[in-house]
Amino acid sequence: MSDYLKEKNIWIIGAGYMAVEYTKVLQEMNIPFKVVGRGVKSAVEFKKKTGVTVQTGGIKNFLKQIEKLPFAAIVAVSAEKLATATLLLLRKGIKRILVEKPAGLNLEELEELNYEAKKQKAEVFVAYNRRFYASTLKAKKIIEEDSGVTSFNFEFTEWSHIIKDLKKSDIVKKHWFLANSTHVVDLAFFLSGIPKEIKCYTTGGLSWHPVASIFVGAGITNQGALFSYHANWEAPGRWGVEIFTRKHRLILRPLEDLYTQKIGSLISEKVIFDDSLDHKFKPGLYKQVEAFLNYPLDSYLCHLSDHLLTTQNFYMKICNQKINEKI
Repeated sequence: MSDYLKEKNIWIIGAGYMAVEYTKVLQEMNIPFKVVGRGVKSAVEFKKKTGVTVQTGGIKNFLKQIEKLPFAAIVAVSAEKLATATLLLLRKGIKRILVEKPAGLNLEELEELNYEAKKQKAEVFVAYNRRFYASTLKAKKIIEEDSGVTSFNFEFTEWSHIIKDLKKSDIVKKHWFLANSTHVVDLAFFLSGIPKEIKCYTTGGLSWHPVASIFVGAGITNQGALFSYHANWEAPGRWGVEIFTRKHRLILRPLEDLYTQKIGSLISEKVIFDDSLDHKFKPGLYKQVEAFLNYPLDSYLCHLSDHLLTTQNFYMKICNQKINEKI
């Protein structure tokens, strides 16, 4: 990490699991940071895990006391509070923000965030850390060497039997596709191109996700690659992305691993690459934070304005939700 960044101060908003993971990365990078949380209980647990003291009382109260703004902020609160916390930071004048996905639970929240970011001339990025997996970076290199993607498919089946009992709010579960499944969709489109055309079909529904439980669709990207997708939240399955080039079939299943199949072969071979950072830290997080702090040198980050357009044009169609629908 460059010396000039070591003189900057970063804020981490939140004191839960993701805040702990970001703290590990910033500690490794030797970058000064401050953690802002709400309750005493979570602050005590946070200090046990990281050795770092949390400023309690919540972001709203903290901003009333602070005078000097940080170089950047990372928002890692619960999904239903992401938009509110990010708006407070923007209105305070912070110009560089990384917010955990999905940044907002509906288009209204995302539109308000994007409007405020433009008004404040701030750069806001959505933390799709799977873009920075070692497996993803290796797949991207192979795709470039093979002159691009010709077709691809992906699956975002979720384990409903586990999700229904998670200690998550009902509103987050009802927006589970946007809050969680888009990790897979974003990765597929990141590697292979944004849709130019898309047809989406859904059926079913669950008590915690009533709009749909089975998802199927297909389309063509702006780079001319044909694609299809499938997910059945009422049946066994797992996340996965398969990409076809003129020389290889690339298989990301699980997403942390990469397998290739060559022309004329039925054997899928595991690709060996340096994934030491993905074992030492939460996968993809170190490289994502590095890219965020060094922006605009890295183009792999998901900009809020792009996330808004993708949500409006594709995510809402895939998950069968109406624009600005608040379930």
